[in-house]
Amino acid sequence: MIFDEFPTIYFNGIDNLIATARSNKVAVTLAVQDYSQLKKDYGREQAEVILNIVGNVIFGQVTGDTAKQLSERFGKINQEKESISINSSDTSISKSVQLDYAVPASKISGLSSGEFVGMVADDPDNKIDLKTFHSAIQNDHDAIKKEEEAYQPIPSVREVDQAEVLINYHQIKEDIKVLVETVLGQLC
Repeated sequence: MIFDEFPTIYFNGIDNLIATARSNKVAVTLAVQDYSQLKKDYGREQAEVILNIVGNVIFGQVTGDTAKQLSERFGKINQEKESISINSSDTSISKSVQLDYAVPASKISGLSSGEFVGMVADDPDNKIDLKTFHSAIQNDHDAIKKEEEAYQPIPSVREVDQAEVLINYHQIKEDIKVLVETVLGQLC
């Protein structure tokens, strides 16, 4: 199941849907422009539940709180640091190991088009050693252009004019009115 522009629809109980779908080997994909949209439309608490229940997260360039939160989600790793000090009589090089973010927020904020960072989930039977990634999509633009040139227009099944649309609209309204009256008549 794919939900593009997910914050534009309100789906009550999406966390249950994701959990139930996963247990039945159904993949659910939620596409969101920015985490702040999810917080605005679903509320902070529900947005946190949604972000924490999903297994795989893949993000392109985001800024602000979203980049910071992602950086924290990807965790910290030991990074080697090297500094060089030069003065008039000596040059010294010092090396140290420091715990720092695996993918800093500044790196996430500066991603180019086609670059992504993410983290994938694994399971006990299929462990993944390298779960966090920073990658870029490499398109074969010549092959894409060749494929697009071979596209055929979608054939028209039939022409529909405005009058037919209006007649259909009024028929649906009338059908619903009859349906409501019938159901209400059965309830009374």
